[in-house]
Amino acid sequence: MACLLWLLVVAGGIAVTLNYENAAGRTGNTPRQWPAGASIALDSDRDTLLLFVHPQCPCTRATVEELNRLLVANHDRVQVHVFCYHPANTPDQWTQTELWRSVAAIPGVALHEDPAGRVSQQFGAETSGYVVLYNPRGQLLFKGGITAGRGHIGDNVGESTVASLLSGESVAVKQTPVYGCSMLACPQPGVIQ
Repeated sequence: MACLLWLLVVAGGIAVTLNYENAAGRTGNTPRQWPAGASIALDSDRDTLLLFVHPQCPCTRATVEELNRLLVANHDRVQVHVFCYHPANTPDQWTQTELWRSVAAIPGVALHEDPAGRVSQQFGAETSGYVVLYNPRGQLLFKGGITAGRGHIGDNVGESTVASLLSGESVAVKQTPVYGCSMLACPQPGVIQ
């Protein structure tokens, strides 16, 4: 009987973990055309990729690694800006995490704080790890995540879709789920949902 109970507890724990790892986050309305009032300039010669991150989201480490891998082969084809969510009423150093330092170490990436998530909201980013890709004419090419699940590193549809778009290939997929912590439902500093 104890063995059966133990198996049920283990199976339940595995089910909860798998459900959490594979639960996609929310996304808002991402403009199909680059917004005229955007605080960052659209690159006129190459595609522009924006990544939105919660600096204390452990799931987003995988996204940063996928971004780094993506840029090894495509650094000259894309301008990359990473926006790091900084909630109101938090200390200045709140964003200065290991995730911040990992992004800062990627060559050619422009890293920005995003006070109160203003830029994130403008591009419909509600979940850490959300990526948008626009062409030089300001047309949205892709939106979503570049990992296969929370904290999962490795080949996935989002990353391969962005790589194909940067290579000038046509793709069938224009959107993928994003996996990470909410950037809108963080009730207090350090609490991630």
